[in-house]
Amino acid sequence: MSTSDLFSLAGKKIAFSGATGVLGKTMALHLAASGAELLILGRTPDKVNELVAEIASAGGKAWGYFADVTDEESLAKVAEMIESEHGRVDVLINSAGGNMPGAVVRPDQNFLDLDTPSLRKVMDLNYLGTVLPTKALLPLMLKQGKGNILNISSMAATRPMTRVMGYASAKAAIDNLTKWLSVELCQKHGPNFRVNAIAPGFFLTEQNRTLLTEADGSLTQRGNQIIGHTPMTRFGKPEDLLGALQWLCSDASAFVTGTIIPVDGGFSAYSGV
Repeated sequence: MSTSDLFSLAGKKIAFSGATGVLGKTMALHLAASGAELLILGRTPDKVNELVAEIASAGGKAWGYFADVTDEESLAKVAEMIESEHGRVDVLINSAGGNMPGAVVRPDQNFLDLDTPSLRKVMDLNYLGTVLPTKALLPLMLKQGKGNILNISSMAATRPMTRVMGYASAKAAIDNLTKWLSVELCQKHGPNFRVNAIAPGFFLTEQNRTLLTEADGSLTQRGNQIIGHTPMTRFGKPEDLLGALQWLCSDASAFVTGTIIPVDGGFSAYSGV
């Protein structure tokens, strides 16, 4: 098998939640340009339709489906539509996630100021927002006897950081789920089922831009701390995720399951000394 065939995504049907964010959009456009057929799951029709149109205008193939990743009923309907219209799902990428101000403990607050409803929403979005799409679309994979699930974790999962308690806890749960599900599927359904995760380091997104940079583009104190603990001394660019993404979605990683791949510029390897 040639290298191009080994990493090929041509014709793979990839269901993708959270694809309309900064990182998700870059990944979705790359996958479509590589020949994959994208099934975009999102709860905001305008954003989903815009991404589908952008992929189509670039010569790719994409379809939009509207669902809330924390709502089993809407996901069940989407799964029925996908089965009817496509017959299968080869890869599921669970990228929906995010944080909320109430689940953050700011420097002028303490643990007792944590807002419980916000914490619950963050846990639901990041954890159940991965569990429930998997539960909805796994039956399609079981019917074809193979499947590939890719979750999105974070450096915060294994290196808990100040402030982002809710988000870090939720992503730690994603790491555990990834490993647990990789064993569960192989033991009960065979070796053609894989579950892995990508753990991005620090990327400038709309969610964290004001936390890491000042209005003039200079680094905040937190931004400087992160760069000081990143051997490559820069934030990640969305394009930095594409190599690991291509590898994990393709047959090149056929014997890889239960792994959390850091894409972090060396952040997780550096003790600070």
